[in-house]
Amino acid sequence: MKLNAIINRYLFSEMIPMFVISLLLLTLIFLMAKILDITDLIINHRVSVSSVLCMLIYFVPSFLVFVIPMSIMMGVLLVFLRLSNDNEIIALKAGGVSIYRLLPPVLAFCLIGFLMTGFMSIYGSPWGRLSFKDLLFETVRSNIDIGLKERTFNNSFKEVMLYVNKINTRDKTLTDVFVEDRRTSGMVSTVVAPRGEFFSDPERFVFQLKLHNGVINQLSRDSKSVHSVEFDTYDFYLDLARVLSPTRDSRKSRKEMGLAELRRSLNEATKKDVDYYLALMEYHKKFSIPFACLVLGFIAVPLGAQSKSAKRSFGIILGLLFFLIYYTLLSVGWVLGEPGICPPIIGMWLPNLVIGSIAAYLLFMTANERPVKTVVICLRVFQWFKSIGKGRRPASCR
Repeated sequence: MKLNAIINRYLFSEMIPMFVISLLLLTLIFLMAKILDITDLIINHRVSVSSVLCMLIYFVPSFLVFVIPMSIMMGVLLVFLRLSNDNEIIALKAGGVSIYRLLPPVLAFCLIGFLMTGFMSIYGSPWGRLSFKDLLFETVRSNIDIGLKERTFNNSFKEVMLYVNKINTRDKTLTDVFVEDRRTSGMVSTVVAPRGEFFSDPERFVFQLKLHNGVINQLSRDSKSVHSVEFDTYDFYLDLARVLSPTRDSRKSRKEMGLAELRRSLNEATKKDVDYYLALMEYHKKFSIPFACLVLGFIAVPLGAQSKSAKRSFGIILGLLFFLIYYTLLSVGWVLGEPGICPPIIGMWLPNLVIGSIAAYLLFMTANERPVKTVVICLRVFQWFKSIGKGRRPASCR
């Protein structure tokens, strides 16, 4: 019993730093994808850095739902790869410790990941999405002219195209203004003015353009006639309440709902249409993805133990491969479950069933000292590509 406790503590302590490193790296990669949007918000739309940082924080729970299971798998896989390369697994087997006796710390480690992912899926992700929506609404309300940029065709306003050649933000004056207005049914109005001014009312969500010495051209598609009107001063209003109505809507989307709200939505559904199936899949997804920590963690044990001559880079590639398989199966289940072709419960739980079955098979083969051809083939392909890379390296670099 004392030997087992020592082994369990040793394995568990080895998996924690690998998990933390993987979690930080994968989180950084996901955040890197948002850098262009962040730069655009700060530079072009003049959003404060604090607001952007809050937006990033609200984004984090949504992708941690996928990052945590992947990090759990990487943590287990990299540890067992190292044990295999250092012949520690062989030494443990020589001392009468089978591969099954190494599973308790892996199970405890995966259960922690399961609880973390479950918390993010059930509470963290809905909270982040709702908080992001509220912050976006407040940001637009306090910066009502946020989308106005020089020499850019702006179509942020529904059925209105706006172009300004030059903007002076100090005195709020505009130079060379072009507006195309399609808000009136059957008519297209274009307004051209050499100069203008803009005013904003955040409380009433109104954006006003006061244009000077311009021309209004009105094209009627029904009567196929054109009218031109010259003006000295023309006030053009944009109602942002219509633009922001989806943001201000009190109704929650499926991804913003908690378990009780999803359950209530399913019980109140009168027919099994696309909305019903999407809500049902979202409900099962909140449990199936946290469960992926268990199946991905257990499949990492035989993958690491079987790859005796592989390096950590091979483990990372192998881990990414199996996570890609899991995510592909999840996406296929979602696509088939949306129209009701496949029952949502099967579509959301099939990836766990497939990966779990593979994990059980690989564990059995590893425990009985029987090599798995798939792992051997992957290892040989990786070593072949590595040898090609070394062969093409210039002589000065060798």
